[in-house]
Amino acid sequence: MSEKIEHECVAGDMLPSERELSERYGLSRTTVRLALQELESLGLVVLQHGRGTFVSDRSVQATNLTQSYSFTEQMRELGRNPKTTILEFAEMEADKNLAEHMGVRLGEKLFKIKRLRSADDVPMMVERSYLPLRKFITLKRPLLEQKPLYEIIEHDYQEEIRVAEEEFFASIARPADAHLLDIGEGAPVLDLVRTTYNMRNEIVEYTLSVARADQFKYKVYHYRNN
Repeated sequence: MSEKIEHECVAGDMLPSERELSERYGLSRTTVRLALQELESLGLVVLQHGRGTFVSDRSVQATNLTQSYSFTEQMRELGRNPKTTILEFAEMEADKNLAEHMGVRLGEKLFKIKRLRSADDVPMMVERSYLPLRKFITLKRPLLEQKPLYEIIEHDYQEEIRVAEEEFFASIARPADAHLLDIGEGAPVLDLVRTTYNMRNEIVEYTLSVARADQFKYKVYHYRNN
């Protein structure tokens, strides 16, 4: 079935139902279901609850995650219409994990910003960003809805960014994220961890993201030393 998908189908094609596939290939529904789960794990298809199973877009138009980037700019360069939906903007206290990763005191006030990134109305990524409240104490939701976060950090709060470190991990979608990304629970995703430092080497942003594996890619370049 994977060869048929790769050579005969195009992105967005809807596959027959489990019942139709079962009858067509003389297989049990359980076997068909397991086969579809395997195709989803390979990134060949995407299961959209309530709609069906669709062929993934595995073209070169996948977003390159090699470097820190602007989601909005990247999507526009690819000819796609980007959209950011703020799902949550709230104050919270740093727990032990956040305190350790952000270099702040346990219980220090943080801003939490949860955003859904979409392109052409396709959910692409869920981002949870944490900012030290003391550096952005006047930050309000309307500003986040008007400007990119990095522009706010640098231009509105004069926190010049020195470097943003990113790590990537292969993972599977947890229920809440799967629902937001419109993929099956347990589908392959990329977990991203970004830590952003200002010129004084202070952490001004810590972001945990979950990206659809069928919509993103990353490259690694190895240069041989002569």
